[in-house]
Amino acid sequence: MKTQYYAATSLDGFIATEDDSLDWLFPLGEVGQSSYPEFIAEVGALAMGATTYEWMMRNADKVIAEVGSAWPYRQPTWIFTSRKLPAIEGADLRFASGDVRRVYADMQAAAGGKNIWVVGGGDLAGQFYDAGLLDELILQVGSVTLGKGRPLFPRRVLSPVLSLTSMRQIGTSMAELRYDVHKTALE
Repeated sequence: MKTQYYAATSLDGFIATEDDSLDWLFPLGEVGQSSYPEFIAEVGALAMGATTYEWMMRNADKVIAEVGSAWPYRQPTWIFTSRKLPAIEGADLRFASGDVRRVYADMQAAAGGKNIWVVGGGDLAGQFYDAGLLDELILQVGSVTLGKGRPLFPRRVLSPVLSLTSMRQIGTSMAELRYDVHKTALE
């Protein structure tokens, strides 16, 4: 079981524009060409930040067009927020706030031996990293630059913490990079 941050990023390290748009991402490739189908099959629970969750609610029509329902996940999902947010009907959601360590054991139990996916955003992934709970980064790097926006991973991480384990070209517009997080280097 791993805790993984699987995300798409621009070449200059942003996961969304300043106004939380992901429109830059969609023209870059098809989900079926990526590792996503294999990845999601091994996910037992998700952690999602409030901004990502709100994007999904605002873009329900795009989500429905892509997967056929307003909520694309069968796995239990923890939404980390300090605000009261509406639930999406039919989704297995658990709202949480504060330190990610407080609910991590519950997430592991719900995952049933499968992986935990830190969906986004970058700061939430950073909180898992800060707590020593992040095992792997899987980054789909797109052939675009945004100039500014929401950072991929707003933390300072110096070698030898991250170790590149694989890289793969996805079509002509993306590359996937996988990094293990060496926790002994954090101590």
